[in-house]
Amino acid sequence: MMHKRISIDQLKVGMKVEKLDRSWLATPFLRHRFTITSAQQIEQLHASGVQQIDVDVHDDCQELCAFVPAMPVGSEASQPIPPTLETEPSTIPFAEELPAARQVYKAAKLIIQQAMEDVRMGRALNMEAVSKVVENMADSILRNPDALTSLTRLKQFDEYTFFHSVNTSALALSVGRHLRYARAPLLQLGTGMLLHDIGKTQIPIELLNKPGRYEADEFEIMKQHVLRGAEILSSSTGLTDMFLKPTLEHHERVDGTGYPHKRSKQDLSQFGLIAAIVDIYDAVTSDRCYHKGKTPHDTLQLLYRLGTQGHVDGVLVQQFVQVVGVYPVGSCVALNTGEAAIVKQFNHHDPLEPLVVLVTDEAGRHRSTPLDLDLAAQFRQPKKKIASILDSINVGINPSLYLDKEAT
Repeated sequence: MMHKRISIDQLKVGMKVEKLDRSWLATPFLRHRFTITSAQQIEQLHASGVQQIDVDVHDDCQELCAFVPAMPVGSEASQPIPPTLETEPSTIPFAEELPAARQVYKAAKLIIQQAMEDVRMGRALNMEAVSKVVENMADSILRNPDALTSLTRLKQFDEYTFFHSVNTSALALSVGRHLRYARAPLLQLGTGMLLHDIGKTQIPIELLNKPGRYEADEFEIMKQHVLRGAEILSSSTGLTDMFLKPTLEHHERVDGTGYPHKRSKQDLSQFGLIAAIVDIYDAVTSDRCYHKGKTPHDTLQLLYRLGTQGHVDGVLVQQFVQVVGVYPVGSCVALNTGEAAIVKQFNHHDPLEPLVVLVTDEAGRHRSTPLDLDLAAQFRQPKKKIASILDSINVGINPSLYLDKEAT
């Protein structure tokens, strides 16, 4: 295989990229090796600051990268795309929004907890309370997309279902904001995600909390929560079909291997495609009775693989990464100085330079007082940079101890 280094201005559709002059984490592309299939991809490389590119000069090169093309979201979908805004909402500073985000997170957790208890006891859902808290969540996300989502790393093992409902709703709302959803579809998506697991109230509690894998017959029972949830929402709330999409479709897969209806991408709504991604992300990063949660970074890599394999929508995975960041809040990282840190806040302007909390010093000793450091606002040289991802369990660091705990 022969490579040739060219400038970004020489890059053409049809060329196979072998290497970029920067980390792939600084670009919208999942790996360096891919074939340019559109002018838009070249524009995205330009926008990412790429200057030099190594390309394969062999015409008979057969290997294609399993990357997700950066195309307009929904360009392949047959389902209607929700109405969007022409401009992105203005934002207020993260620190300014965080107190309000804490309050709405607490309220949302209590509301979904009460909603599930009501359904379990045969009482009517209080949709007025649900709608109000989703409006407050959406308002928080619109004011600042990161404050509320930063709290989604605060999870408690014994209340997983409630935290999962709030977390997936917040993440979906943030994706909707990123896609510039108009307010009406944004609220539909947020409400649908907050209630997407309401059918689990009809599943035996001992099955929900079973440690270990389900037997085949148990899994069939567990899968019933989808249709039972949709039935509850359609019969007792008066919600329209779009509100029900997250409930009905969060376990469907774009290749038709999901459940309950084995629908493929052309038959799935964008709400359902988003629901599948945020549901997987929050579930996999959570500690459960049958598995230890994976790191956010490892979970993003899992979503990449699922996108390239055709299980989830790869284009929307790219959009999701732009929402949570290449180093999501709660990630444990090693700096070039040898210090260990926890990512505290995503930096939209430079994804490689988030706000972190320094947990250890250069010698690996735990700091008596953790220190916040904005990697993008350093004046000393050489600058501290993220060198690698750490497994928090292996290094004995609990990220939850260093994140905002007032929301729980």
